[in-house]
Amino acid sequence: MTMTAILIPAYEPDDRLVDLVTALGERDPFGTVVVVDDGSGPRYAEVFDAARRAGAEVLTDATNRGKGHALKSGLDHIAVHHPGEDVVCADCDGQHAPVDIERVADAVDGGIVLGSRQFEDSVPLRSRFGNTMTRNVFDLATGHRIHDTQTGLRGYPARLLPWLRSIPGDRFEYELEVLLRAEQEDVPVTEVPIATIYEEHHSSHFRTFRDSFRVYLPFLKFSLSSIAAFVVDLVVFFTVVGATGNLLAAAVIARATSATFNFTANHRVVFARSGAERGSAARRYATLVVSLLAVNYLVLRSLTSVGLGVAPAKFATEALLFGLSYQIQRRVVFRSPPPLERPSTSFAGAHARSGTAKPTSVP
Repeated sequence: MTMTAILIPAYEPDDRLVDLVTALGERDPFGTVVVVDDGSGPRYAEVFDAARRAGAEVLTDATNRGKGHALKSGLDHIAVHHPGEDVVCADCDGQHAPVDIERVADAVDGGIVLGSRQFEDSVPLRSRFGNTMTRNVFDLATGHRIHDTQTGLRGYPARLLPWLRSIPGDRFEYELEVLLRAEQEDVPVTEVPIATIYEEHHSSHFRTFRDSFRVYLPFLKFSLSSIAAFVVDLVVFFTVVGATGNLLAAAVIARATSATFNFTANHRVVFARSGAERGSAARRYATLVVSLLAVNYLVLRSLTSVGLGVAPAKFATEALLFGLSYQIQRRVVFRSPPPLERPSTSFAGAHARSGTAKPTSVP
């Protein structure tokens, strides 16, 4: 039977962390409980000492680096010191019951398992609204419906740990980025229903505006890149139409110019692909551009032939093709190879290259 390590990132926790570690130590399926102190400071040393006495391995960051950084530090530690163990990540604030953590651990197989909250009427309105908003945006961007995209209770098989450590993001955006990459790279994601627990004195370190911006940043980057490319396309298109009156020439020149801009932005910023993948991505992107150009021209001709002006026809055509372009770029053009098909990278080597200090481990 595969052992399961429990990873708990903690920033300024209270006694609920100690209660959780104690309860987990009494359940057979779990091998290791790793707690990462995300720079809580001396005031919380007593809580972490109590967690250590309850059986947890405590890692300490000197400064607050964010939940994503804490999770990756813990994954690093488990991969090196407890190789082969699956991992279940849980929050420290009492939201995840040991029985639900065990339920997620039992469901871990080849992909990601999410402990999915049901968000009934007893859940605060802000939390229900935030999850609904993120769920709908995620569905729109990926075409994949996940009920609870923001859950902190997640199970990962041991084979995915190097992949998880490679995903960018140091704060709350990291967990959403994991789901986006999983959808893009065909990593299976399943959901297990869990209890929705909100205690009377529940508190969150989620900063509504700043952290919401971080969470939605992956979507915003693509939208801004596409809008900028659209502006370039419009300027060139109407310049060429005005100078030549040739609709086909204008469409071709405008699309070639905006496509070059869009590819560069998406490759370097939006989908953050390495230089080694640039050649194959460029070939796929060129095929996409030619195909979309043909569709773009045919739609333009159709709309203008029924009496619609060139300007409204252009805007309507681009609006129709925006979603299609995004899905093809995400799923095909900038698609990364599945995690198991990549060269393996040692965790120690990754730390050395990034210059990130490993947290202090106190057994």
